[in-house]
Amino acid sequence: MSIEPLTTNDILRLWSKTYNREGKPDWSHIFPYYHDDIIFQDSIQRVEGKDNFIALCQRLTDRCEQLQMDITSIAQNEKEIFMEWKMTMIFKKFPSTPMYGCTKLTFGEDNRIIKQRDYYDLWGDIFNEIPWFHRPYRKFMHKYFG
Repeated sequence: MSIEPLTTNDILRLWSKTYNREGKPDWSHIFPYYHDDIIFQDSIQRVEGKDNFIALCQRLTDRCEQLQMDITSIAQNEKEIFMEWKMTMIFKKFPSTPMYGCTKLTFGEDNRIIKQRDYYDLWGDIFNEIPWFHRPYRKFMHKYFG
């Protein structure tokens, strides 16, 4: 099965339907754009296969009361789209946690997403929200990593 190539406008339109301003995210309308052999990787996990990717999305949905994403920039070349975003995870018992990151989507020969790589600093963004911890964490990171 081949689909029409996705553009940056398509991605902006589709992703804006995914992350609701109220309630849980719904990825069901974007799953047809993913290849059955999708490889997804981020800072904490790597999953292979569409069923495993769908299960990953469901786990994220189950953990969050609400999830918001704002795409702040997006660029495209022949077989890739790269987007920068701010994601805010809203939990029942914990404060909202904004995370900043980027996603690289790679398209296969059939124009479906064959690879998705998300880049973000999970711990840094979370630790920034803990008043007594963010300064020692940043001092440690500066001392050992530059």
